[in-house]
Amino acid sequence: MSDNTQKRLISVLATAIAFVLASRLAEDLVEAPEVRGVGDDVKEALLQASFSLVSAIVASFLIRRAIGSR
Repeated sequence: MSDNTQKRLISVLATAIAFVLASRLAEDLVEAPEVRGVGDDVKEALLQASFSLVSAIVASFLIRRAIGSR
């Protein structure tokens, strides 16, 4: 598998993982107030950044492990 293909797979898998985690856990972790403030926006941004970082690491690990087993 070429390096470009690996990078694409990692990007796609990371995006999918981040979407699933963010959509399912964000509702539980962040309460939606009646009026959103700057603090709420900062919490949401940090939460999304964390999910993106973790999902990129997990996707990279999964792809490298799948390729290494071949």
